[in-house]
Amino acid sequence: MTRPALILHGGAGARRSRDYAAERADMVEVVRAMQARLEAGEAALDVAVEAVCLLEDSGLYVAGRGASPNLDGDYELDASLMDGATGRAGGIAALQGFRNPVRAARAVMDHTPHVLLVGEGARRFCEEQGLEPVPGGNDWFTRAGQGEDNHPPGTLAHGTVGCCVLDTQGRLAAATSTAGVFGKLPGRVGDTPLPASGTWADGHAAVSSTGQGEYFIRSAAAAQVAWRVASGQTVAEAGQAVIDAIGAMGGDGGLIALDRHGRHADPYNSQGMKRAWLTPEGEIGVAVFND
Repeated sequence: MTRPALILHGGAGARRSRDYAAERADMVEVVRAMQARLEAGEAALDVAVEAVCLLEDSGLYVAGRGASPNLDGDYELDASLMDGATGRAGGIAALQGFRNPVRAARAVMDHTPHVLLVGEGARRFCEEQGLEPVPGGNDWFTRAGQGEDNHPPGTLAHGTVGCCVLDTQGRLAAATSTAGVFGKLPGRVGDTPLPASGTWADGHAAVSSTGQGEYFIRSAAAAQVAWRVASGQTVAEAGQAVIDAIGAMGGDGGLIALDRHGRHADPYNSQGMKRAWLTPEGEIGVAVFND
């Protein structure tokens, strides 16, 4: 039996001028809750989805309840997930009106022959699936990104949550969710709902990206990390190489990755990245900045 492990993130838009005590406490609470699920034998994909749901519902991060509106005042949410054991994936993009985009992505994977649904078609699908709508309209959203990401309106701002999991059966999975910050152009889709860019899991590694998604799309960032691990790099070497390449293109952000031995990596080139983890030895850690 494999010793379980996981790593999650609350986005790479952290600023040193802010206090992240609430986020740090929340991430540790989520890790502990998922540790109990893993020790009870739950599958990696199920745990990844539940972890991201908790992060979405907290209102502390730029995903789910923490969404900020786009330039039209609408809340468009994206998510994706991938099961490393089977190669199955699901995604949802520009979704309006539903509480947990990661559950919508799971429904796409489980109940359609497709990988990605977007916009109005995605909304109708979620209605048909009986997924929970946003309670109380737009007043439900906390706009967590207001004071964090200081990119000018209309430029490549970012904010995301994600989780990578290794379960007791040695299966890897990853899930990622985002909602956008002030100034996002209507209809913009970044890397988060795209397997290979925002999310990836196979037999070698699970990866979740966070940052200026256009650069992660151009580099197939999440899948590239796993392919590098498959070719012999450590997960730390692979993750850092991908972030270095994104930085060389002018992009910023970070990623979390977990290999099949439970070793994790969390490289980033922004000021900070909110993250927490569980090691195979049962140790829990949390950090926002490198110091």
